[in-house]
Amino acid sequence: MICENLHKVLESIETTRIRYNSREKITLVAVSKYSTQDDILQAYQAGQTIFGENKVQDLSKKSNDLAQYPLHWHFIGTLQENKINALLKIKPQLLHSLHSYRLALALQKRLQNNKMQMHALLQINVSNESTKYGFDVDKAYDMYRKIQESCPNIILQGLMCMGANVVDSGIIEQGFLRVRKIFDKLQKYGATTLSMGMSNDYDIAIKCGSNCVRIGSSIFK
Repeated sequence: MICENLHKVLESIETTRIRYNSREKITLVAVSKYSTQDDILQAYQAGQTIFGENKVQDLSKKSNDLAQYPLHWHFIGTLQENKINALLKIKPQLLHSLHSYRLALALQKRLQNNKMQMHALLQINVSNESTKYGFDVDKAYDMYRKIQESCPNIILQGLMCMGANVVDSGIIEQGFLRVRKIFDKLQKYGATTLSMGMSNDYDIAIKCGSNCVRIGSSIFK
């Protein structure tokens, strides 16, 4: 079932890519936060190699238990400062959720002390929802540049956002387009990844220029 679901998602992504964004390659992050190791292995055997986890402890356990497989792990959840050291031990390929300047400074300090670097995306709270983390849209560009200048051990490579939690697809699209405009301005500063879109809105996100989607329930249901 997971294999079948994965292929359906990949076909859907490809169809949407060709329609709206044909020059762009789309990276699929399979969100495995509610999945077992067996589920992940089924997806891997079907060709998926990039997986995303929301909790540091879950990422630690799964990446350790599946260390024999060539999997790439992304951390996509809210990172608490007291979990930074644990995350550094895991060395994820990408942190999607750099959501505040305070977190950036704390992460920079730990990275510098450990002589490490970490690739990260700046998280934007495009819908201004109080339940979501991230930088305000109006401040995101300036904060991106500020972090690049003040946190050399953090390698910013783009932006991440979650679509507005509404039924109106037009509102979701407007939010994604606002983030896309910021991303376009940041490309000359090395931004290459625009992580937008989950199971319920990835088609809208790809239409708006996303080149990285985070999909869980449509694969592991």
